[in-house]
Amino acid sequence: MFSRKQTQSASVSSTMTEKHKRYENLVLALHADIFRYAYWLVKDKAVAEDIVQETFLRAWKSLDSLNDEKAAKSWLITILRRENARRFERKQFDLVDIDDVAVIDEQLSNETEIEHRELRVIMASLSDEYREPLMLQIVMGFSGDEIAEQLNLNKNTVMTRLFRARNQVKEALDKANENRGRKNG
Repeated sequence: MFSRKQTQSASVSSTMTEKHKRYENLVLALHADIFRYAYWLVKDKAVAEDIVQETFLRAWKSLDSLNDEKAAKSWLITILRRENARRFERKQFDLVDIDDVAVIDEQLSNETEIEHRELRVIMASLSDEYREPLMLQIVMGFSGDEIAEQLNLNKNTVMTRLFRARNQVKEALDKANENRGRKNG
């Protein structure tokens, strides 16, 4: 009787060790990408860290449901997006109209930083239907098929939105460059 309990205990321990190793590999391989996406999504390092932690906690709890390791990134992105949505379900935020707020970053010292800021502002001004697929492509490196799967859209719809988003960004950058030339010239 004692040996049977010992065998069951060893089997459970072995299964937990395999799950632990699988989870560690998942975290090591994808943590940076998941954090980068979370940071882009919430634009706050502390909140992004919290969401990523919650994402990986949920991933641990349901790791057995991940059958295809190739789908791990998409699976984690889905968990992360749901965690972010839960954040808004739990809290009611005081909202301020972005047009009423002026923020000046005095640390900007060179042209590259200014251009990066302009690009972030332009991309943030895109509507969600264009911004989200573009960021999934740029930040996460997803293909059109993967983005379509993530957003539950047709691939042609995704490709059209990506095309339009890039065009809107290009037009806004051209306009910003034209305006900058008028101010300086």
